[in-house]
Amino acid sequence: MLIDWNHFTPWTALAGGMVLGLAAALLVLFSGRVLGISGILGGLLHSRVGDVAWRFSFLLGMFAAPWLYRAWVGSTEVRIDASWGMVLLAGLLVGLGTRYGAGCTSGHGVCGLSRLSPRSLVATLAFMGTGFATVFVMRHLLA
Repeated sequence: MLIDWNHFTPWTALAGGMVLGLAAALLVLFSGRVLGISGILGGLLHSRVGDVAWRFSFLLGMFAAPWLYRAWVGSTEVRIDASWGMVLLAGLLVGLGTRYGAGCTSGHGVCGLSRLSPRSLVATLAFMGTGFATVFVMRHLLA
């Protein structure tokens, strides 16, 4: 295994993880809700009275964050080593997986594991194992 030292960013990854953890803790502390992106987005599709504003604000902030980062830090190189077809297929499969897994990586991996949920542990192991297997197959068997 080789590490691409030019693109190895442990400090920004650590900072991002800390911000995500803080956001998850604040959301559960002040509203009793789990920070699961698929659940937040899905809740907009089947919203209840008084439940739309915080969901919309959260998603707006999530989509605005990269633009604010770019305005503050400057342009950064973005490289995706996949075709648009593969990106769309991957997105559809992730969406399907979140429905079958009753949540996404942020809901199970960040919030569920921090609450010591056995169901979230199994879901996170499935997410990670599937990701490892997919990378192995795509890079070593089909390449």
